[in-house]
Amino acid sequence: MPKHYRPAGKKKEGNAAKYITRTKAVKYLQISLATFRKLCILKGVFPRDPKKKVEGNHKTYYHMKDIAFLAHDPLIEKFREIKVHRKKVKKAFAKKNKDLADRLLNRPPTYKLDRLILERYPTFVDALRDLDDCLTMVHLFAALPAVEGERVQVQRIHNCRRLSHEWQAYISRTHSLRKTFISVKGIYYQAEVQGQKITWLTPHALQQVLTDDVDFNVMLTFLEFYETLLGFINFKLYHSINVNYPPVLDPRLEALASELYALCRYMSSGRVPGNSEPAGLIEDKKDEDNKESSKTDESELRLAQLQHQLPTNEPGALMHLVQESTAADADDADAKECRSLFKNLKFYLSREVPRESLLFIIPAFGGTVSWEGEGAPFDETDEDITHQIVDRPTQSHVFLSREYVQPQWIYDCVNARIILPTEGYIVGRVPPPHLSPFVDNDAEGYIPEYAETIKRLQAAAQSQVLPLPSLGDEDMENSLVEAIIDRSESNEIADKKRKLEMLEKQYHDELRMEYEGKTFSNRTADNQPDVVDKSDTKEADDHMEDSHKQAEKDAADISKTLMSRKQRGLLQAIEINQERKKDKVNLLKKRKKNADSSASAKGR
Repeated sequence: MPKHYRPAGKKKEGNAAKYITRTKAVKYLQISLATFRKLCILKGVFPRDPKKKVEGNHKTYYHMKDIAFLAHDPLIEKFREIKVHRKKVKKAFAKKNKDLADRLLNRPPTYKLDRLILERYPTFVDALRDLDDCLTMVHLFAALPAVEGERVQVQRIHNCRRLSHEWQAYISRTHSLRKTFISVKGIYYQAEVQGQKITWLTPHALQQVLTDDVDFNVMLTFLEFYETLLGFINFKLYHSINVNYPPVLDPRLEALASELYALCRYMSSGRVPGNSEPAGLIEDKKDEDNKESSKTDESELRLAQLQHQLPTNEPGALMHLVQESTAADADDADAKECRSLFKNLKFYLSREVPRESLLFIIPAFGGTVSWEGEGAPFDETDEDITHQIVDRPTQSHVFLSREYVQPQWIYDCVNARIILPTEGYIVGRVPPPHLSPFVDNDAEGYIPEYAETIKRLQAAAQSQVLPLPSLGDEDMENSLVEAIIDRSESNEIADKKRKLEMLEKQYHDELRMEYEGKTFSNRTADNQPDVVDKSDTKEADDHMEDSHKQAEKDAADISKTLMSRKQRGLLQAIEINQERKKDKVNLLKKRKKNADSSASAKGR
C-alpha cells in the first residue's frame, strides 16, 4: 500500500481541501464561466497561488472559502433570473409574439450593487484607498466616442463623463490636487483626500478607436462596479462640504459641453442639503453665532484631553499629541500653498490647448480661467488677463499686457509649487524637459540639470530673493552681491581642498617610506616636504586602493558564506538592481554629454 494512500470517501486534507480549481468551482456553483467571472469581479474574489498545486501547474485555483462565500450571494439568483428572461424574450420573438416580447423588454429583472459597496469597503477611507483603478477606468470610458451601435452604450459613456466631472469639480473646489504629469499614455494626476493619496490617469483628448484585442465584457463588468463606487464617494464628498448631490447644472453650459465649469459654478454657489439658502451665507451665520463660544470650547477640549486622555506614567503621550497637531498644521500649510499658487492670476486658453485638463488644474491652484468659445466667463480682450496659454507659433492679436506661454508651463509650475520664469516657455521655443514629480531623483542617483535649476528657484522663492536679474538697478546690485558671495565661498572651498590634498600626499609619502624601511623625521607645517617621485607616489596610491578593495571583497565573501540561500538570492537581486541603476545613470550622463557636444558644435 502506498504511503499517502487515502481510502475512498475519506475527508480531504491540506491544499486539496483548501483550494479548488476554476472548472470545479463553476460546476459547484452551477453557473456559466462568464457569469462566474462577472460574479468574482463584483465580489472581489481573485485566484490564489497555493504552494502545492494538487491538480497541476496549468490550472487556476481559488480558495474554497471564497467559493462558499459566492455560493450564498443573492446575485447568483438574479443572474439566473436574467438568463431566464433572455430565453423568454428569444422565445417570444421566435413565435412572432411582438406584444409579449415588448412587455418582457420593458420589465427586465434588475439588481443593485449598493450592498456590495458596504460589504467590500466597511469605512470610507477603505473606499478612498481603492479609488485609483476606479478613476482611471471611469476617465477612460468617459473619453470614448458616444456612438449608437458600438459595444459600449451611450448612456454609460455619458454617466462616466458626469461622474468624472463631479470628481474633478470636488478636487478643484477643495484644492486637493498635488501633482500632475503629461506622458505618452495620458495625463497623470495625484490628489490628497482625507489624508489618502489618490493617483489616476486620464487619456489625451484624441479620437479613441475601439479595438478587437480588448475583452470589453470584462471591462464593462469592472466599470459597472466602479460607477456605483464613484457615485457613493462623490455623494459623501459633496455632503462633506455642504453641497447638494447630484448637482443641478446650467442647461446652457451643459449643452455647450462645459460641464466642468458648470459644476464649479454650482459648487461655488452650492446649497446645503435640506436648505434653500446658499452655503456661503449659512457658513457666515454660523461663524457669527459661534464666534463668542469658540474660545471656550477649545479651552474645554484641551482641558479634557489633558485630564482624561493623557496617562500620568506615559511621558511620550504629550509628544504624540504635539506631533499630530504639527502634522495637521503641515497639511493645512500644504493646502494653503496649493490654494494660493495662481492667486491673482487670470488665464485665457486658446482653442488648440487641452482645455479640460487646464480647466481642472488652474482653479485647483487658485487661478481664474476662461477659454475661447461660447459659455466662457470673459473674453480674450479682457485687460486683466495675465497669461494666455497658446500652442501656435503665430498669433492674430498680441496684447502687450499679458504673457504668452505654452501649456507645459502650467504643469511645471504646479509640480514645482512656484511661479517659474516664462522665458523658457515662450511660444516658438523648445520648452525645458518636463520632469516627472513621481520620480525620486536622489534615490535614482541622477539629478537632471533642470531639476537643479528648479531647486535653486525654490530656495530663492522661500528666502524671497529674485533668482534672475532684470533691468532694474536694485536687482543688478543684488545679483552682483550674490555673485561676489558665491565666488568667495568657492575660493574658500578650493583652498580647503588644496590643503587636504597636500596632507593626504604627505601621509602617503610617510607610509611609503615606512614600508621601504627608511627613517624620516616628523614634519611640521613650516618644513618643506621632500621631493618624491611622482611615479612612486602613484604606485603607492594604487597599492593602497587595491588593498582596500581586496579587504572589502573578502569581507563581502565571508558574509555571503554565512547567509542562507534565500538571503543570498535577495542580496544578489539587490546588487543586480544597483548595477542596473548605475548603468542607467551612466547612459543618461553619456546622452547628456553627447547632446551638449552636438549643441556646442551647432553653435559654432
